[in-house]
Amino acid sequence: MSLSIAMNTAASGLLAAQTGLRTVSDNIANVNTPGYVRKTLDQSQLAVSGVGMGVKIDGVKRVTDQYLQLASLTAASDSSRWNVVSQYLDNAQSLFGDPSSDSSFFNRLDTVWSGFAAAADDPSSSLARTQAIFNTQDFFDEATRINGQVKDLGSNLDTKVMADVSQANDLLDQINKLNADISRATLTSADASGSQNIQSGLIDELSNLMNVRVTNRNDGGVTIRSAEGIMLAGDGAAKLTYNRTDSTKGYISAIPADGVGAAQPIQVTTGEIRGLLDVRDTELPKLSDQLGEFVSRAAEQVNAAHNDSASVPAPASLTGKDTGLALNQTFNNFTGQATVAIVNASGVIQRKVAIDFTAGTLTIDAGGPASFLPASNLPAALNSALGTYGTASFVNGALSLTATGGNGVAIDEGTSDKAGRGFSHFFGLNDLVKSPGYSPYETGLKTGDFNGFTPGDKITFRLAQPDGKPIVDVAVAVPAAGSPYMSDLLTSLNSTTAGVGLYGQFALDAKGALQFTPSAPTNATLSVVTDDTKRIGGGPSISQLFGLGVIERSARATGFAVDPAISADPTKLALAQLDLTVAATQPALRPGDGRGALAISVAGDATTGFQAAGSLGAVSMTVSRYAAEFGGAIGRAAASAETRKTSADSVQTEATARRQSVEGVNLDEEMVRMTTYQQAFNASARMIQAAKDMYDVLLAMI
Repeated sequence: MSLSIAMNTAASGLLAAQTGLRTVSDNIANVNTPGYVRKTLDQSQLAVSGVGMGVKIDGVKRVTDQYLQLASLTAASDSSRWNVVSQYLDNAQSLFGDPSSDSSFFNRLDTVWSGFAAAADDPSSSLARTQAIFNTQDFFDEATRINGQVKDLGSNLDTKVMADVSQANDLLDQINKLNADISRATLTSADASGSQNIQSGLIDELSNLMNVRVTNRNDGGVTIRSAEGIMLAGDGAAKLTYNRTDSTKGYISAIPADGVGAAQPIQVTTGEIRGLLDVRDTELPKLSDQLGEFVSRAAEQVNAAHNDSASVPAPASLTGKDTGLALNQTFNNFTGQATVAIVNASGVIQRKVAIDFTAGTLTIDAGGPASFLPASNLPAALNSALGTYGTASFVNGALSLTATGGNGVAIDEGTSDKAGRGFSHFFGLNDLVKSPGYSPYETGLKTGDFNGFTPGDKITFRLAQPDGKPIVDVAVAVPAAGSPYMSDLLTSLNSTTAGVGLYGQFALDAKGALQFTPSAPTNATLSVVTDDTKRIGGGPSISQLFGLGVIERSARATGFAVDPAISADPTKLALAQLDLTVAATQPALRPGDGRGALAISVAGDATTGFQAAGSLGAVSMTVSRYAAEFGGAIGRAAASAETRKTSADSVQTEATARRQSVEGVNLDEEMVRMTTYQQAFNASARMIQAAKDMYDVLLAMI
């Protein structure tokens, strides 16, 4: 070996040892620095023409494990998701109050029943009547308050999602810019670990917001892609946008970095953004929907009993609600019998009209039955049957009965039934609780009935994946005038070319409720984007009448209220019942009769059908039992989210610990490396000194 080779070999070793010592010093200095990844010196043998010439520094690299990094990012995303879900579901649960407290929302329904039980004991008590009305109004006011706060919670989530998306855009931009610094350092074999550590920390922050795929670039830096592979950062940063409306699920889309092409919806399956979207688009609408179903059925049971009762004296007129149906649909499909009576101030019947819907006949007083068929003739036939004692009319979807000559109107529901409601109840002639909507959406329509919607009007549906990523928007037109039946409307809705038939099917159930069932494997969710349909004559749209879309179903718990006329005058509360067994000259309505109040007090124990809502499917049970199931479902959802949160946090802790065991600084190991590099430095220095001494001897000899 020549002296120059020895000198060069020693010098390269000295430089390598110096670089190694500097690397170890950086590691020790940053032992407690968050996000710091330890560095190692990468070196190899230097040979020229097969002759060893010392050591070559290939660079300084960070010690990372791609598998552990991926596991850590995935765990962090999942933990962030369930932390958000748990937090907001806990907030939502608190809106209903402590179940063990008398002030709990669900316990207030028991107060309603007990209030009417007290009124049944003393129907003449003004205080008992007033308290029963107050209890009822308080229950529905509380439902309105809760639903309003659930809506406010959804608005807060919207704001939070927009803030998170903005933060994600900033992170993607910073990650992308650091790629240039890292690439330059990599090409010149410089130390890029500082920029890489910063970039790694930014990726960790991004993974808390949303799940991403991270791959290393050959020239240094990283490429960030969405779950399905859409480029988000690498060669430019994409711009994320939050797309949402009040009626559709929210989703995230990415505008390409070069700005060319349309925004592409991306999958966000974990992370804080996913958790926020889950709560906003799934959990809160489920909660509002189930609250609406519960409140609607509670109101239905109260109204069912109140419609089968009467005040003393009987009211001069009864005016029903807008059913949303036209004359040629409203009176179809009734079965059983009901009785309309005109009574004087003493409660004695002046005119009695028995309606037999099954037979299609009217019987006046003790006379013989007379046919009123077809069913659309009933209002006119009833008006004629009442004679000089009263009138019956059907205007704008509402039925009205009016007595003349200072008399009043009372109704016995008998066995009448349409869509689970009696005659008076179906039309809301004597409702105690009023509602602005059409809930519970059981229209009583059959496939052979006229659909009643204006031909050519359109309703636009959005079919989306369960996570909200849109599949397609479909505009469905009401069929032409030559196809006027509900079966024709269903055919249009379920068309595979102009309807939603590729993704699911609409169908009418036995009570006339319109329901959509998605098809596997897509299992698409359906929402209403726009609805320009209207029933002929200015009636409700398809979505309003049948309760389609999140807006209709989420809002229905709001607006229930005791009839203002009854609130203003508690004597109008229907606490008695019409007695059709008395002699013709005896009062059929009597003061002190509390049978109507008693019927309302036990309405919570009457079995009724509930549509699928929230986390509960279609069930048949009492309102009181449903209250317990609903309260339990809220608690279970919050508890389940908390369990998922705890599990996700545990996985994240373990993944982070394992990643840290590889990437973190171990002082014992660094001290060993420092000793090694010091010895290597000393050896190289001695070799240089030896080479120098040999040079000196050689020069002295010359």
